[in-house]
Amino acid sequence: MSRLWCFLLIITLCVGLNNAGLMEKNSVHVKNSLGPNNILRVDCSSKDDFLGVHDLKPGQTFDFSFNDSIFKTKFDCTLAQGQGFIHQASFRAYEGGGFIVHYGKKNFWDAREDGIYFTHGKETPKLEYKWS
Repeated sequence: MSRLWCFLLIITLCVGLNNAGLMEKNSVHVKNSLGPNNILRVDCSSKDDFLGVHDLKPGQTFDFSFNDSIFKTKFDCTLAQGQGFIHQASFRAYEGGGFIVHYGKKNFWDAREDGIYFTHGKETPKLEYKWS
């Protein structure tokens, strides 16, 4: 029985520290690295939050931050570019939460001419998605 109380105490402390703002939030960053005059349209949402549609000029970044839930935390994004935004890529920009709650996790997405690149910021970005 004492193990259960220890577990509950640890969970309570983690949630309390997170709610007090002492734990760093997770974040997603989407950057337009397309050619000159090529606008990137960014549309991201979770099951609870619609973050709006954002048109980014080359070099601009759309950033958002959040806390993981003890339930699954998922954000999906659709990026579009080109004449009439006909080239698109839809993907899961972030997934976490559940049994393992993350703090300070960063997901960097970089829209380039050949597709969407991803990194956590410590490694070289890799091509993850091609434009359709």
